[in-house]
Amino acid sequence: MKMKKVIAASLVAVMAMFTLAGCGSSSGSASGSSDSAASGKSYTIGISQFAEHGSLDNCRKGFLKGLADEGIKEGKNLKVDYQNAQADTGTASQISDSFVSQGVDMICAIATPTAQSAFNAAQSSNIPVIYTAVSDPVAAGFANEDGTNAGNITGSSDKLPVKEQLEMIRALMPDAKKIGIIYTTSETNSVSTIKEYKKLAPDYGFEIVDTGINTVADVDLAASNMVNQVDCISNLTDNTVVEALQTVLDKANAAGIPVFGSEIEQVKNGCVASMGIDYTALGEETGKMAAKILKGEATAQDTKYIEASKALLYVNTAAAGKLNMTLDSDYIKNAAETFDKIETN
Repeated sequence: MKMKKVIAASLVAVMAMFTLAGCGSSSGSASGSSDSAASGKSYTIGISQFAEHGSLDNCRKGFLKGLADEGIKEGKNLKVDYQNAQADTGTASQISDSFVSQGVDMICAIATPTAQSAFNAAQSSNIPVIYTAVSDPVAAGFANEDGTNAGNITGSSDKLPVKEQLEMIRALMPDAKKIGIIYTTSETNSVSTIKEYKKLAPDYGFEIVDTGINTVADVDLAASNMVNQVDCISNLTDNTVVEALQTVLDKANAAGIPVFGSEIEQVKNGCVASMGIDYTALGEETGKMAAKILKGEATAQDTKYIEASKALLYVNTAAAGKLNMTLDSDYIKNAAETFDKIETN
């Protein structure tokens, strides 16, 4: 009988320990800790990237780093389903529909076409959409004219610093008159940027010669025709054209005219220079924004979209050398980064 009492007392003590431990866990969870690993929460994010090229890749890497900086880390409390549409809008729509069917906690859409697909697909759900590398959120339908969001969506804009780009081209090509631009007519971001180029170009003594294309296959002919009409080419962050950047560079180099890029990766790959933005940093800021929304500290609807910070000068002296182009040393000494070789993908 005495042995039974001892066993019973021991069981009571053990149960009390478990109860106290459970109370301690609940207390920690209710403390409002921002560390999702500590709170035991985990998340699934679907990342839809429109195409595979440097600037968009940098956005994705920066996005994941921004999340990690806020305690949401892949492999610990974050599962990432990464899909690439390979510059196909139909594929982008299928990817978005799949994410909604899976019931992911958030969709991260990289580039305007995938963001449009994600926004359309997610409107029938409660899934927030976070975009990045979208040049004009208003024109794309993600935000209203007053800057408020058009739904359960927010993100970051990579609006090109057109004014600074024109100033750079004028500084490096004092006698140039015509700038050529190839763009995809179905990409809202590119159409919007072309308008700004045409609006500002006369202030710097330039005329814009633009050619619209529909697919990557159109770039070869467009570039062949353009190099005979212009003094240089300014390349946008147009997803379709960037896919065929090497074709543009080959045609321009053969004609002896420079191509100016719009971000660091294009300069690494052979554009002479660029006044561009830091896509990794833009992705990081977007990731931190996404973390707050995932943790319930903010909503996508009420989080104002952000724009890229100041433009940075990138220069490739090897690309200029191929054209026997002399760069103003006083001007390029202020470059954020200078490359002396051309990278090939």
